[in-house]
Amino acid sequence: MAQEKHYDFTVERLGEPKIKSPIRVSELHSDGVADYVTENDKILYAIEAVSKDGIIAPKHSETLVLAGPREKLYFNPSHVHAAICTCGGICPGLNNVIRAVVRCFWYRYGVRRISGIQYGYQGLLADSPWPLISLTPDLVDDIQEKGGTILGSARGGGKQVEEIVDTLERQNINILITIGGDGTLRGADDIGKEIEKRGLKISVIGVPKTIDNDLRFIDSSFGFDTAVATAVPSVRGAHVEAKAAINGIGLVKVMGRESGFIAAHTALAQSDVNFCLIPESPFDLEGPNGFLENLKKRILERGHAVILVAEGAGQNLVPNTGEKDASGNVKYNDIGIFLKNKIKEFFAKENIPTSVKYIDPSYIIRSAPANSYDSIYCARLGAHVVHAAMNGMTRCIASQVNNQFVYLPIKVAVDGRNHVDIEGSLWRDVLEQTRQPFSMTNKKDK
Repeated sequence: MAQEKHYDFTVERLGEPKIKSPIRVSELHSDGVADYVTENDKILYAIEAVSKDGIIAPKHSETLVLAGPREKLYFNPSHVHAAICTCGGICPGLNNVIRAVVRCFWYRYGVRRISGIQYGYQGLLADSPWPLISLTPDLVDDIQEKGGTILGSARGGGKQVEEIVDTLERQNINILITIGGDGTLRGADDIGKEIEKRGLKISVIGVPKTIDNDLRFIDSSFGFDTAVATAVPSVRGAHVEAKAAINGIGLVKVMGRESGFIAAHTALAQSDVNFCLIPESPFDLEGPNGFLENLKKRILERGHAVILVAEGAGQNLVPNTGEKDASGNVKYNDIGIFLKNKIKEFFAKENIPTSVKYIDPSYIIRSAPANSYDSIYCARLGAHVVHAAMNGMTRCIASQVNNQFVYLPIKVAVDGRNHVDIEGSLWRDVLEQTRQPFSMTNKKDK
């Protein structure tokens, strides 16, 4: 039996907070006023329970510290120069987070020096041609209505930590808020290590941004709900096209390099999907139980089909590009175009007329403004990272776990990826909705 892995959720600090917070909330409970959060306010990181000798107890004992404003600060607000950067690919909600961070620094703590770093970590390199942008509440007043990020976003640069810390010192920045995925967060953790090595007092706080929803421990990443909502019309359109044609096939590709959460949730949100293909569930293209034979069966029985595929699905079927992007991610071949061509070839050989319509809404999804759910989520995330930074926490992220906002060490948050459990309830519900086979491989059961 595999031994349970234990995690250290202790958040690092720059020093003891001793400055009274300007935020006027309550130190007492039950007085009708919002309370400060203390280090004793914690939740269990996992909600699973076990029964032993008739007694129900938590399966895991590790706890997470709750997010929120503390009574004491490490930084004097008048001495703070905070900076914000957005890294990697864009996703819904980036501007919402920027706005929330600026407004919390400005209105709650009275910080007046807030800088925007252009184009991610590249804007912190010594030869960066992009100046810092002075951020004020007026400047960010309505940016939540727009997609993308007013700061620009780019991959790369995060490994040049010494150069980045040199810039932080030169600009007298003592709080750095980084918004990005696992590569960005690993870079933030390395920056924090270099800061500690130099004996500097600079807080580095991360906001997890991954539209694929593949970061461990957190309930969901911001922008994910908007991504699913934006993908649904494409599936609806594919279904309309498929039903309107003779043996029509609608094929939609969505994001999901290693985790198929967008595809799985979209399939549930729009019950027109007949085949949902994700990286976690391998499939064969040909053979008696392969995808093409199952698609043929569907077409002959129903006269149309809708296929939803995540970008990382079926990568074993296509040639390896041998290339990587600036973040170090392997560049994938387009599984959508590959499937479209293979479907056409297969049905031509079978002498079955078909009409295949391929839709790739990836960049429409990424560039969409956040919906109301994500707007609320981003507003709260932005405030919580500011509270952490002002309290002197560092090398941590703010996120939501078990419906509570908490702080997690970056090194734990990026310890592994979150994947769709193909034996879990989410994938079971997808299979029930699509009625596709639980396996489309030709392996014989032992």
